[in-house]
Amino acid sequence: MAGTIRVGIGGWTFEPWRGVFYPEGLAQKRELEFASRHVTAIEINATYYSSQKPESFAKWAAQAPAGFVFALKASRFCTSRRLLAQSGDSIGRFLGQGLVELGDKLGPILWQFMATKRFDSDDFAAFLDLLPATVGGLPLRHCVEARHASFADPAFVALCRKYGVAICLSESAAWPLIADPIADFVYARLMKGRDDIETGYEAAELDAWANRLRAYARGESPRDFALAEPDQPATGTDRDVFAFFISAGKIRAPAAAMALIEKLGPAPPRTP
Repeated sequence: MAGTIRVGIGGWTFEPWRGVFYPEGLAQKRELEFASRHVTAIEINATYYSSQKPESFAKWAAQAPAGFVFALKASRFCTSRRLLAQSGDSIGRFLGQGLVELGDKLGPILWQFMATKRFDSDDFAAFLDLLPATVGGLPLRHCVEARHASFADPAFVALCRKYGVAICLSESAAWPLIADPIADFVYARLMKGRDDIETGYEAAELDAWANRLRAYARGESPRDFALAEPDQPATGTDRDVFAFFISAGKIRAPAAAMALIEKLGPAPPRTP
């Protein structure tokens, strides 16, 4: 057995997808319904820019099929602060806006930090201490995406391990790639897609990602990624895995997600 691997895209409203991913003539109000039946997760980005209404979360949950999961990008007002230790009120407002209406479709929450934000161990620990384990009776999974090179530090990895918070695996030439699987799930954002490739990524690249995600789901670490904590043994504990095609090559992001889902197929048996 292995953890569940979910693959998806960022958002579902993107005009260039109409006629490419979405069929010609599909009503815009049905785009989430369509997208959620072709990928297995979606990262909601609207929550980063503004608050949403409880009825919006409830509507999104109703439009998606059973087993589907929404990841949420946390409000920028929580993470774009000089002192993260002062984010408590903003975190409370974000978590209290009605996201519990997603019910069992509520997936991880991504806390994204600006590329200018440097690693400060004490302040970052204070921020992680503000992240609750539950909201409205629902368990929460937290993931942080740090974009400054100073976060490529074993001390940062150890701190997130202490709090059980995942570190986003950001596949981008611009950000540090920290591949350590330190929580009970893995969250990857794949940002090297190309619109001139029909599936966004070359077949060999998708094969490589399929192998990496399978390894993570089995509780292992991909052999082709260096770890900040190389001496940490594999736990062998199954992990859920979330991978989203984001940003670059966005027109082809749905095709990339569907191609990767097809390559993953049924989970292979655990390696002895």
